[in-house]
Amino acid sequence: MRTSHLTNRLMDWAVIVILTLLTLLCLMPIVNVVAMSFASLTDIVSGNFILWPKQLDWKAYHYIFNTGVFFTSLRNTVWITVVGTIVNLAVTSLLAYVCSRQRFSGRRMLLFMVLFSMLFSGGMIPTYLIVKATGLMNTLWALVIPTAVSAFNLLVMREFFESIHESIIESATIDGCNDLGIFFKIVLPLSVPSLATFTLFYAVSNWNQYFSAILYLNKSSLWPLQILLRQVVLIGQSDIYSQLSAGEALPMPISTQMATVVLASAPIVVLYPFLQRYFVKGLSLGAVKG
Repeated sequence: MRTSHLTNRLMDWAVIVILTLLTLLCLMPIVNVVAMSFASLTDIVSGNFILWPKQLDWKAYHYIFNTGVFFTSLRNTVWITVVGTIVNLAVTSLLAYVCSRQRFSGRRMLLFMVLFSMLFSGGMIPTYLIVKATGLMNTLWALVIPTAVSAFNLLVMREFFESIHESIIESATIDGCNDLGIFFKIVLPLSVPSLATFTLFYAVSNWNQYFSAILYLNKSSLWPLQILLRQVVLIGQSDIYSQLSAGEALPMPISTQMATVVLASAPIVVLYPFLQRYFVKGLSLGAVKG
């Protein structure tokens, strides 16, 4: 008995040590990116620091914050994320509720259309032509409307709505509540974990809008953060350099790149802990019936 107990304790400690090492290994690239954003010219050229620079240099952040391009891109990205997530949740939840109701006669056809869109898509060129024909080119709505609903998220949310007991719906119907009243007053309050999970999914997707922005936005004033990040990382010296005065010392391009990566990723990293407690619960409730 004592030997078995000792073996279990050793196994527990071995698992803890292995997981701790794996966690540190995963954190190393993130720490390196943040460290490079604060690194001075001397540290970068000499390569003396491994995890953290000897002296913090805020020049890259000061340089980014003193240009208008970053805040313009940030405003565009926040608009796309907030408006896009609201549209995504509204369309997905309404369609999922309709598909979850057995008495809706057209639910099978609607579900077939959803499943068909998961297997076959119109392609990039037809989608581009539709966006152009509807007058959405060079508008932020071009990044919101074409991706208003995700078929996979709709199916998972539909399973969650079907897990709500039918007797609750019947009781509300007997009390004189219509379908919209049932949806807003009963179904949505019971679906907070699921809605929080999909809010995180849609928010991350909208925040990282990249390829669609390249296709549909030709004006640099409408670029989201990911396009600005592409300019900074790939070109190394983007248009924001021209906005600085000629006599001001410029930070190292690598520091500017890393600082832009940090600023572009920070909001989602900050948002995730607040929704984490709903994450596993929302997925499990939407995927398991019983």
